[in-house]
Amino acid sequence: MKTIGLVGGTGWISSVDYYRIINLEINKRLGGLTFAKCILYSVNYGEIDDLNKRNDLDGVYSIILDAAEKLVGIGADCILLCANTLHMFADRLEHQIPVPLIHIAEATAKHVRARGLTKVGLLGSRDTMEKDFYKAKLNKENIQVIVPEKDDREFIHNTILNEILKEILSKTSRARFLDIISKLQEQGAEGIVLGCTEIPLLIKQSDVEIPVFNTTVIHSLAAVDFALGETE
Repeated sequence: MKTIGLVGGTGWISSVDYYRIINLEINKRLGGLTFAKCILYSVNYGEIDDLNKRNDLDGVYSIILDAAEKLVGIGADCILLCANTLHMFADRLEHQIPVPLIHIAEATAKHVRARGLTKVGLLGSRDTMEKDFYKAKLNKENIQVIVPEKDDREFIHNTILNEILKEILSKTSRARFLDIISKLQEQGAEGIVLGCTEIPLLIKQSDVEIPVFNTTVIHSLAAVDFALGETE
């Protein structure tokens, strides 16, 4: 079994789910008392938030690179960035580390393609919804991506930062998320990508009529596949 390296803390609440899902899945596949070999490096998200407010993306990248290098240095055989938004740095990072980076959007695109969907709605941070780094991975698999209108994007982004990252799961916010999803469905979305690893804490498949793609679960299972040599 290979060792999984997790760059977490972005935020910690979803990093807990990564650790849980990976260990449960390893045990499900191997049985007994066998669990994952993994290393979690949890960064201080407050430092990243301060850098983001100053639009210092190089500063954010330096934190992520340092965490990844430390994980590799103590034995990680792969790296997972435990946040969708951080994958804006994925192409840059994978050229600076000597082990594979398991890309959350690539793994998600495979799951969407496997369901035979060609048009999905994407929810996530402002950068994930508005920049191309994430949508491009889905487009590469011939999957069209639509995002909410601007005021809904701002609501989603602010709710992630001010509520979900602090483990505040509001019924009012859930209702607004579901309204946003309904509007995307009216625009032809056949499924919804929860493109922030915190959103699945608020929105479940049982809340939504069309398929929902939990990127935390998808990414975690991709890590297990790698660790057990079960990748395509």
